[in-house]
Amino acid sequence: MKAVIFHGVGHIIIDEVDDPKIEASTDAVIKIVTSSICGTDLHMLRGTMTGMRYGTILGHEAVGIVEKVGPNVESVKPGDRVVVCSTIACGDCVYCQAKEFASCDRANPNGPDAGTAFFGGPESTGSFNGLQAERARIPYADAVLVKLPKEVSDADGLLCSDIFPTGYMGAEMADVKEGDSVAVFGCGPVGQMAIAAAFHLGAKEVFAIDVVADRLKVAKQQGAIPINFEKVDPVEQLRKRTNGFGPDGVIDAVGIDAQRPHKGPATSIVGVMETMLEKTAGAPFAVLTGNHWQKGDGPQQVLQWCVDSVRKSGVVSIIGVYPETEETFPIGRVMSKALTVRAANCSHRKYIPKCLKMMEETHFKPSTILTVFEGLENAVDCYKHFDKREPGWLKVELTPDEQ
Repeated sequence: MKAVIFHGVGHIIIDEVDDPKIEASTDAVIKIVTSSICGTDLHMLRGTMTGMRYGTILGHEAVGIVEKVGPNVESVKPGDRVVVCSTIACGDCVYCQAKEFASCDRANPNGPDAGTAFFGGPESTGSFNGLQAERARIPYADAVLVKLPKEVSDADGLLCSDIFPTGYMGAEMADVKEGDSVAVFGCGPVGQMAIAAAFHLGAKEVFAIDVVADRLKVAKQQGAIPINFEKVDPVEQLRKRTNGFGPDGVIDAVGIDAQRPHKGPATSIVGVMETMLEKTAGAPFAVLTGNHWQKGDGPQQVLQWCVDSVRKSGVVSIIGVYPETEETFPIGRVMSKALTVRAANCSHRKYIPKCLKMMEETHFKPSTILTVFEGLENAVDCYKHFDKREPGWLKVELTPDEQ
């Protein structure tokens, strides 16, 4: 079968690999109907998330049809159309029973202290082959596969694999309630879903902070108030627009690849110096890959803005990805403002039902943010366009040739 293969920092190929097989009694094998490229995939290519195994299949978002199941799989059967939870969980341990699937004690073969297991990630997460392929092996199928209702399209189901539940979790962790003001830093796919979820949970107003015009346009179409951080200082703007207090909750939906302003009132000389050091330390091999696979130049910038802009006694919700090597955080400022800080990998199995219910109740279609539709064979070019945040490349859907 064809698959997107990691061959080192800045290097991916489309190659023929062996079809997956049932390896455990709780496994399933699915035929991929559609998959997509996520910003998290770029962390491995940019070198900001280390430890990728050469030859790993990339991707952690997919909708598929069940082809085979192990003898102990009970919740799905061959022929079922399913969405794949991006994080892998056993469904039975104490954490899974508490619906904290991202903290599963068993799924990660590196042991209970190794952290979240997910498809297409580095060795510290499994490693498990990913979903940008024609077929995939799904461990712990009962917990990782969710059957899709007939009325949910493949495209809408695809965005329920990761970005929609992650954005919903971000809004929920920010304690969004009726009448709140909320700021979302980063208006990529996850940020767009966080905006939608914040409105669904009752936010009176949502501010969308980014620098990419396409993303700010989509956020505005959702009803958010766009703030371009290269035209105004986002912290000052948020305070000005909230009677001097700041938003009730802020959501970091960008993470390690945050960008600093390169012009405008929010720039600083200190920031320029920090940019040079952070880019080299965070992804030393990026200098060899030309103008592609460059990490964000301000990995601490968004966290500083979140903490500075939120009101006293407010909530900071962190859903943007940070590797374990990141250790800088403005804890003193957090304490002086009496803030609540929550950060997590998404427990997709917990939030996918909430996303399906939101679509049913509101007729919200997450697939409206899909902007590029390509075959799996064009994935390498798609990665390059997506990596550079080119206009029109907000979210990419990849469809295998074999259907």
